[in-house]
Amino acid sequence: IFYNKPSIQLVTITMATSLARNMLTRAVNRTCTQQLSRSAIISSKPVDTSLFAISSSLNNTRWFASYPSHEVVGMPSLSPTMESGTVSEWIVAEGSSFAAGEVICSVETDKATVDFEAQDDGVVAKHLVEAGSGEIPCGTPIMVTVEEEGDVAAFKDFVAESSEPEAAAPPAVEAPPAAAPTPAPVAAPTPAAAPAAASPGERVIASPRAHTLAKEKGYGEISALRIVGTGPGGRIVAQDVLEYDPSTVPAVAAAAEPVAAAPAPAVASPAAPAPLAEPVVGPGYTDYSLPASALELAARLHTSKQNVPHYYLTIDLTLDSIMELRSSLNSTMKLDENDGGITVNDLMMKAAAAAMKTVPAANASWLDSFVRVYDSVDINVVVGNGSSLYAPVIRDVGRRGLKAVSDDVATATSVVDGEEGGDPTTVPGFGDVGTFTMVNLGMFGVKSCAPIIREPQACALALGAIENRIVPNDDADSEEIYKESVMVTATLSCDHRVVDGAVGAQWLSAFKNHVENPVTLLL
Repeated sequence: IFYNKPSIQLVTITMATSLARNMLTRAVNRTCTQQLSRSAIISSKPVDTSLFAISSSLNNTRWFASYPSHEVVGMPSLSPTMESGTVSEWIVAEGSSFAAGEVICSVETDKATVDFEAQDDGVVAKHLVEAGSGEIPCGTPIMVTVEEEGDVAAFKDFVAESSEPEAAAPPAVEAPPAAAPTPAPVAAPTPAAAPAAASPGERVIASPRAHTLAKEKGYGEISALRIVGTGPGGRIVAQDVLEYDPSTVPAVAAAAEPVAAAPAPAVASPAAPAPLAEPVVGPGYTDYSLPASALELAARLHTSKQNVPHYYLTIDLTLDSIMELRSSLNSTMKLDENDGGITVNDLMMKAAAAAMKTVPAANASWLDSFVRVYDSVDINVVVGNGSSLYAPVIRDVGRRGLKAVSDDVATATSVVDGEEGGDPTTVPGFGDVGTFTMVNLGMFGVKSCAPIIREPQACALALGAIENRIVPNDDADSEEIYKESVMVTATLSCDHRVVDGAVGAQWLSAFKNHVENPVTLLL
């Protein structure tokens, strides 16, 4: 017990029991500029500067009189930008000891899964959170550690203090504990603090992990989900996607709109696309509004061009053999007058999928700390132009028949042309991102093009115009030095983080082999 005498110097205080140590820590952590109350264990004189060293050494450790000496460990910040994480797996179980440098648990962030390594030896007394229980802000208690295994049993019913001590720390009001419940109900205007969902056409800020989860769950583009982001600045994080319930979308949309504007939007159907505003004519110019899908595509391409280290490889392809195969296939099928049959672009897609089988490293994605290689080749085919530009995905091109792939492409084209009716953005597959992208600009007479890669893909292929060219004759029995051949120029854009120059060249070589020897597509 310490007496309240001014003559006692703070630097000579000796804490004889854990109770004294606990009281000292709580008194020092209140504030460095205020005087301690007369009921405290320390003198009410101004705090000596040497006391800050004592405070800093006790800052990461919580001591309680009813528990043995222990440490409450919070969610670590494992990167400069990490603000929250999820304990994906506990490596060290409760009651087990660990050594310095040993992995205690795996922490999943928006970008990667990182190991949390111990800094000292100890024993895990209790896990305060379950593995996979959701995102936890950095600093929130996740476990209790002790020095001796015999102290573990004392923490069976341990409950951590409030995970937000800073929010409840305004020291200006020194009210008794009984007054604490009063402000709690007053500070409950949750709807006002909730961030609003993104409006159609507005660029959505979301973590890469959130984009990946949305695609894996079959939701499509995250901008069309009207998810309310709970991250910094309204950023959509992975936990928001995991908690997303499509059945609650109308309710979320209605709650996010202002009260004053509630009567008019409440009548409109949330699924109906907003009509475009009329063009605005100015002195010497005209402003045209764009649909939400065009704005979203522009935002994604802008981000991809900034983030992805592009490089380009170009090759010339001879199409004589593949043109003969196309004519042979279409002549054997019973086609009606509206069916164009197999196109050269369909055969090019099959050749690209076959090249992915030869060089699977190109059918991959960069996911910050690792590269994911896909088993299925899902190709986004760019169709339409201008504000009606879409890139529907054709699934599993490598394992499906050529006619099935051709039918899917024809259906997507008819939707964009308006033959099928309805909004293309509501058609399944139009908002999804595959593993590879193809664009054909030959109809516009363009010889070659360097396409922008769509994240998280690693490659995109552009085809130019098919034309007859005079090339050297490779027939040794022919007397002609040159011959006329049907050719096209293909340009491959690669993400250098995933596909380096050698891998890109191998893929183009395999693609060229399948195009110029189309019989290999049967293998």
